Formats: sequence, C-alpha cells, structure tokens
Amino acid sequence: MIYNTAADWNNAAHKNVALFGMSGLGKTYLSDMLHSGGEWYHYSVDYRIGTHYMDDYYGNAHDITFENLAPLSSYLGKPGNPDKGGIAFEEYIKRQRQHRVAEIAALKDTAKFVTKAQANYAHFICDTSGSICEVVAPDNPQDPVLTALSAAVLPVWIRGDESHTEELVRRFSAAPKPMYYDEEFLRQKWTQYLAAREISETDVDPDDFILWGYREQLDHRLPRYEAIAKNWGVTITANEVAQIRDTTDFTDLIAKTIDRNT
Repeated sequence: MIYNTAADWNNAAHKNVALFGMSGLGKTYLSDMLHSGGEWYHYSVDYRIGTHYMDDYYGNAHDITFENLAPLSSYLGKPGNPDKGGIAFEEYIKRQRQHRVAEIAALKDTAKFVTKAQANYAHFICDTSGSICEVVAPDNPQDPVLTALSAAVLPVWIRGDESHTEELVRRFSAAPKPMYYDEEFLRQKWTQYLAAREISETDVDPDDFILWGYREQLDHRLPRYEAIAKNWGVTITANEVAQIRDTTDFTDLIAKTIDRNT
C-alpha cells in the first residue's frame, strides 16, 4: 500500500484513494462530496469508459455525465426477446467483452490522471465501477491492473451488510439495469436460466433474466471484493460511510482504517 500507517496518510501532501464495492453503497456520493470541497479531483472510471473508450460504439457520449451513465448502460443492453428490448446473447457477449477491455484501460489510466490532477488539486479520488472485481485477479500478486492501481492510489472497499444487500436487490427489482458480468459466470447463468424456464433464447424476457441472476451476482462479487481489500487495500463499512459529513470525517476514517487493517 502507498500508505502503510495512519501517520503516512495524515502527513501525505497528496492523498490518493480509489473507492470500490457494489453500486449504491456510497462511492459516487463520497467522491462528489470530496470534490465539492475544491481540493479533491474526482476521477470516474465509468465516465472515462463511456466518454473515451466506448463512445464510438453508441455515438452519444456527450449525453454522459457522472450522474447519468444511461447511454453506456443502454448500449450494454440485456439479452433476450428483441420485441421486449432484448439483444441476441452472442451480441450481448460481444458488448460485454468491449466493456471489459474499456474498464481495464480506464483503471490503468488512473495513475496518469493522478499526475495530471496534481496541477490543480491536492488530493485524488478514483470512483471505480462496481464491476472492477470482474476484470482483475485479486489473488494474483502480479495482476497488472491492481498492481498499477495500487501503486498510484489506496484501494478502499466499501463493505455492505445483509441489510444493504437487501436494499440493493429492492432497488434493482424496481429498475433493473444492464450490468457487466464475468463471462464464465454469465454463460453459466444463461444456461441455467434457459433450463429453469424451459424456453429458447428468443423467448427470454430481458428484465426477468437480469433480475433472476442479480442476487447471485452480488454473492459472486462479494469474495472478490474482499480479496482485493485483503491483498491490495483496506476496508470501510457502508455504515461508516453514512456517518461521513465532510472531508475531515473521511480522512480521519481512512487513517483509522489503515491502522486497523495493518
């Protein structure tokens, strides 16, 4: 880690962190709050993906903002019946692969943006995509993405509990949105879904498939997030995030967290 003790963190002229974890647990909230204070640069991985690496695929990157990633999600799409807004499964796989390449590139860009940001900002926060755990091998000490990322920033996992998971499921059920999946996991779930519903690919209700596998997707990601935090960074909880009111609260929490994780 680039900060081995709370003292290292507190004394650093430039505090550089990357928040990771499930969508909806506070990554963008914290990033926006810190940036609004004027001293923190907010680097959004999803925004970088949508406006730089995948903009040629859908042509309306100018509509993307930190708060509105709908064009990127719409392009990813959902597999199933085209009459219900679905796309062919292999086309879905192709777009998933495009997203993987783009996310890896955007994560590797973090160090470059840390350097650029220092011209105008003291500190740097990287707001990662919820799917970061799907594009890295956290138990591999030579993983190229995590090696590059952890050399530039301190990875910080925002860990939720069961109540947070249930709330994420509730929100997702109300408005299911496209997601990025590990391809092996996705193909496995697609096969299981077709068998369970006893239907063909063209009969799939896209929203039903996305909803059907969402909780398992959360469960699939949890140990991967945990491994990133264990091997490459530190952990804070969603409940702790909910108590943060200003920059000082955040920096104090990270200092405490570094000491309790070492």
